[in-house]
Amino acid sequence: MPIHNWFRYYAGFSAQWLRWLLAARADGGYVRVLDPFVGSGTLLLEAEASDAEAIGIEAHPFVARVARAKLLWRSDPQSLSAHAGEVLADARLRCADIPPQNGLLQRCYTPAALAELVALREAILERADERPAAELSWLALAAILREVASVNARQGQYVLPNHKQAPVVDAFEAFAARIRRMVHDMVLARREDRTGSAVLLEGDARDCAGVPDGWANLVVTSPPYANNYDYADATRLEMTFFGEVERWADLQQAVRQRLLRSCTQHVSDDVVATPAHIQDEAVAPIHDELASVCARLADEREGHGGKKNYHTMVALYFVDLAHVWRSLRRVTQSPCEVCLVIGDSAPYGIHVPVERWLGELAVASGFRDWHFEKLRDRNVKWRNRKHRVPLHEGRLWVAG
Repeated sequence: MPIHNWFRYYAGFSAQWLRWLLAARADGGYVRVLDPFVGSGTLLLEAEASDAEAIGIEAHPFVARVARAKLLWRSDPQSLSAHAGEVLADARLRCADIPPQNGLLQRCYTPAALAELVALREAILERADERPAAELSWLALAAILREVASVNARQGQYVLPNHKQAPVVDAFEAFAARIRRMVHDMVLARREDRTGSAVLLEGDARDCAGVPDGWANLVVTSPPYANNYDYADATRLEMTFFGEVERWADLQQAVRQRLLRSCTQHVSDDVVATPAHIQDEAVAPIHDELASVCARLADEREGHGGKKNYHTMVALYFVDLAHVWRSLRRVTQSPCEVCLVIGDSAPYGIHVPVERWLGELAVASGFRDWHFEKLRDRNVKWRNRKHRVPLHEGRLWVAG
């Protein structure tokens, strides 16, 4: 879809469904919608395309920058075209002499492709200022990094440096094509009747700082799943290329410490304190079941070579989301409606009833009731080498 596709972020949901939902809820009055895990801005863009007022919160600094750049679609498309043309012309002159790069980059690109990408980066950085065209040129470069890689780096998965593949196009051609697409989308969008408004806050869903009390009458979001996906590592290629991190270990300080705790890479310092986390009063409504599942995970861990700290991850995941529910109750009206796109989990084959526990935590935080709408089954298309516990994904609807 136009604008949404300027940068494809792995963790998202359907823009078409959001457009339908916002239109349907607008029939009952003015919509103020919050997304506390807004990612690259899908809800914000759809709110602007409707008659809604939106606030989005994103903790991941790189992804928040992507979302902010997408919100510049209202700026002058011809200015972007002219600015990007200068960048491209400058980059073609710079390409002959490129200094050595980070090892990850050298493994992911041919020397020719890397030389072109670095030349584009330096030309963009030299022109970096407050103009929308400068930030949109940065976004165009970020968006093509996986497209021109010579390894398996498709958006939506980790980079696989040992899986070689032929780049689709060279970097200069990819950048020019991306700019043309963005300019085309901006021209078309400016012709539409887009009356909504959107604000992005770079912050933490666990406190929803910056959102006024009782502001939202609708919350729509897709929080991290408890499936050990490392949202920090998902953007390591881009952050390495732009000099925001040098090594995998840098992601802890640069990104993970800001995020809701949903992967084992994030929780290694908390393993010893796992029993104390389970006793946190925020998860008291599910304490007995949570303690039982975490104890089983800790026992199962001892029989696996990797010894993943799933027991700690699961405990902290629900502690964090319990605080999210409390913050959401503060910033929502009465009545209000909350929808979480979520899936359950089964680390080491031990089932975690995510939607039920989240529903119970929501009610304990002051919401009225909940129900779950299953959308699809998971873990059935391929035979999972780790476990065969049937999983599902759907929408958790909460009323307050």
